[in-house]
Amino acid sequence: MHGNDKMRQNIIRSPPAKIIIGLVVCVSAGVIGQAGTSVILKTTSWNEEIQSAIAEFVTALCIFAAYKVLYKFYERRSISELSVSSLGLILASGIILGGILQSLTIYVLYLRNGFLVNSVNSISGVLPYMLKVFADSVTVGILLLGIFFRITEEKLGRYITLAICALIFGVIHLASVNGTVVAAISIAIHAGLLLGAAYIYSRNLWFPIAIHFSWDFMQAGIFGAKLSGNIFSKSLLTTQIEGPSLITGGYWGPQGSIQAGFFCLFASIVLLVFCKRQNKILKPFWTKTAVL
Repeated sequence: MHGNDKMRQNIIRSPPAKIIIGLVVCVSAGVIGQAGTSVILKTTSWNEEIQSAIAEFVTALCIFAAYKVLYKFYERRSISELSVSSLGLILASGIILGGILQSLTIYVLYLRNGFLVNSVNSISGVLPYMLKVFADSVTVGILLLGIFFRITEEKLGRYITLAICALIFGVIHLASVNGTVVAAISIAIHAGLLLGAAYIYSRNLWFPIAIHFSWDFMQAGIFGAKLSGNIFSKSLLTTQIEGPSLITGGYWGPQGSIQAGFFCLFASIVLLVFCKRQNKILKPFWTKTAVL
């Protein structure tokens, strides 16, 4: 009986179990939160954009709370990856890095006469999207990095886990109806490699969350470009983007362009070099020397 209990505990606390349980609990919390919020919001006179932004924010908040409570109990530890110590500096650094990378991507279009500004609009019109993009960044950060990446790297190490994350994003986008090799590689580098490297470097989810938020919001909310095939109805700039899909990103917007992949790859390499110098690279479990 004791042996069976030990085996059961080993299974429950194994990386696959922790990932599956974490995803089920957090996604369920998000779905319940969104459903309840949507019911309440329907009784208000707010427009659809505001309602959608609030619903997604509450969803992210529920996922955030579920993650903290679950893993504090499950892994019996403090949730240091969501620490708010130096939060302002961490968020500012991520927002600046994401903004620079997105601006460089757009600048390549501008140099090729493929980016034209038709008008400048009020910033107040994009505020709901700012909330929506931030909520989406929190959700992705917790589910992808907090659960899948963090737990997987404990066993497989960071390089292999980075490769797996990048491969997942690449395959998903390549398999889509509008997928191209260049777009798949670029998005794999941005969403898988860069965000993963940012987490490894900071050991704090807020840094990659800020990069993700800044990248997406700058692309669609500021520059008025497509974001994964969608265009915000309101953006700070009303723009016209033209040129070959290689540099415009085609259906996926600038995030699927060749220059986006190049700039994000460069940033990822720089972060990983810093990680290597600071001895932050976790090795696979089979390379670790047992302590006698």
